[in-house]
Amino acid sequence: MSVIENALAMVKNRGQRVPSDKAARRARASQTVAVDTAPLQQFQTVTLDAVTLECNRVLPQVADHAALRAYKILRTRLLQRLTANRWRSVAVTGTEMGQGKTLTAINLAVALSQDPNTQVCLVDLDLQHPQVAAQMGIRCERGLGHYLLGEAEASQVIYNCGIPRLVVIPNTRMFEHSSEMLAGARTLELLRLIDAEMPRHIVIFDMPPLLMSDDVLTFAPHVDGVLLVVAEGQTQRASVERSKELLAEMNLVGVVLNRSSERDNTAAYY
Repeated sequence: MSVIENALAMVKNRGQRVPSDKAARRARASQTVAVDTAPLQQFQTVTLDAVTLECNRVLPQVADHAALRAYKILRTRLLQRLTANRWRSVAVTGTEMGQGKTLTAINLAVALSQDPNTQVCLVDLDLQHPQVAAQMGIRCERGLGHYLLGEAEASQVIYNCGIPRLVVIPNTRMFEHSSEMLAGARTLELLRLIDAEMPRHIVIFDMPPLLMSDDVLTFAPHVDGVLLVVAEGQTQRASVERSKELLAEMNLVGVVLNRSSERDNTAAYY
C-alpha cells in the first residue's frame, strides 16, 4: 500500500468517539446565545509583515491559485466535520519534523477566519520547536512560554494580528520538559480562559510531531480531534502505521497530504 492508501484506510477505520470530558464544555458553549467579541479588545495588537508572509507562503500572501483552492476545500471539509460532531478544537501534528504541519496549521486558521461566520484562535503549542511567530512574522514581547512560567497574564499573550476574526497565541520559548508543561495548571487555566472568553471560536493548536514526543498524547484529552499532516515523498509507510496506532484512541478528523506533485483541481485532503 502507498502512504496515501494507508492514510485513507486510517481515516475510514476511525470511529466517531468523543472524549467524555468534552460534554460539559459543549453544554456550556451551547448555552451562549450570541458571540461576545468585546473581550477581544483587551488583547494586544501586532502587525504582520507582508514580505514575511509571502516568503513563508502564508495566507493571505499566497498567489498560487491551486494552493488557495486546496486550503479553502480543507477549510470547508473541516468545518463540516466539526459542525457534524459539535467539535471546536483541533490539534495539528505530523509524524516527524519537516512535513509542513505548522504552515498547515497557520494557513488553515487563516482560511477558517476568512469565512465570515467563523472566528478562530491559533495557539502555538509546539513547546519544543515553536514556529508560528516566525512564520507569520509576529514580533511580540511576550508569548505562551511567558504565560506558562507565570511571567505574563493570558491577556498579554493573545494577539489580534490584523486579520479579521483571528487571534493568535504565539510562543518564543522552548521547553525541555514540554509534556509536563502541557499537563500543568497554567495550561489548563489557559484552556478554561479560551472556553470562557471565546466560546464560539474554533481553536487550532499547532503541536509537535506525533512520533517525536508524548506531547500530543498528553494533550489529547483536551482537544476534540487531531489533523495529521504527511508529506509526499518524505513520510514513510512505517511512520504512518505507527501514527495509526497512537491515534487509535483519538478522533482523527483527517489527513492532509502536503507537498504533493499533483497539480489539478482537487485538494490533497482526505
